[in-house]
Amino acid sequence: MSCSHTGPAAICWTHPAWSGDSARVRNPWVGKFVLLSAIWGSSFALIKVAVDAGVPPVWVAFFRCLFGALALWAVCAVQRQGVPRDRRLWGHALVVAALLNSVPFTLLAYGETKVSSVLAGVFNATTPLMTLVFVLLIVPQEKISGAKLTGLVVGFAGVLVVLRAWEGLGDDVLVGSLACLGATFCYGAGFAYTRRFFSGGPQSASALSAVQITCGTAQLAVAAPLVGGLPSWPGWQAAAALLVLGAAGTGLAYVLNLDVIREAGPTVASTVTYVTPLWSTALGVLLLSEPAGWNTVVGGVVVVAGVLLARKPTNHPMGQKSTRTVVQVDKPGPA
Repeated sequence: MSCSHTGPAAICWTHPAWSGDSARVRNPWVGKFVLLSAIWGSSFALIKVAVDAGVPPVWVAFFRCLFGALALWAVCAVQRQGVPRDRRLWGHALVVAALLNSVPFTLLAYGETKVSSVLAGVFNATTPLMTLVFVLLIVPQEKISGAKLTGLVVGFAGVLVVLRAWEGLGDDVLVGSLACLGATFCYGAGFAYTRRFFSGGPQSASALSAVQITCGTAQLAVAAPLVGGLPSWPGWQAAAALLVLGAAGTGLAYVLNLDVIREAGPTVASTVTYVTPLWSTALGVLLLSEPAGWNTVVGGVVVVAGVLLARKPTNHPMGQKSTRTVVQVDKPGPA
């Protein structure tokens, strides 16, 4: 199997000669899967620590990209991966970085100035649904089906339950919730764009990820001083949160995700979507003393049910089988 990976989405080409069962025996993946889900699930609490310490959201996004890029280039150096030279690749990387990193990272951090990390983690679970919307729009091979449409409706209903829409929303909760959902909207567009324009080709997953996050760092280096002013020292707790958020959540996690895909297969790897909200909720409640009402739990379950329905496999005609199968794996995003 070979994979082209750009973060929480990956496109893998599976060859008949590659045996998933034997790979799982030789390469235990459970520990990596649990660690990956914990890293991505903890991202929401780390963001909350930073913004509560007074770090402007755009600077939170910048530092997580900066530390993530440094970590990924270190991985490339260890793997002896060269810097891609293709100008078209870098051009697509600028678009992908804006959609998957610069804009959503800023929106998510801003959203967490208004809502809890628990709510942000649940909203982030809608990413596969947002991705489906854009894939249906820009990937010609994808067709709408009854299951996918039902999944979108059920997922949207789950969001309304999380928001307690029947009670009305305060201004801060509404603005923060829309910012978090705006981040998943960007993720959806970015994954669809990645699938069509960025992830094919011979470059390694580590190199592609490093290029993408480097572009995001450059974009935010320009935007952050204009939007957030000059940064100030936030204190050691916020600084540590940003370092872990970037190096682990936007660096190490990308490598772990690729390992899980290679060792357990894309279907198993994609189920991290259902685990990360559990981590974000538990950490928000236990470490940050944030509330998690019944509507958050029930709504989160409904959102995951919508994702399951939307990802229900479609039966293809017998004559359209190929020895090279493209599989899309959508994750909730690195928060």
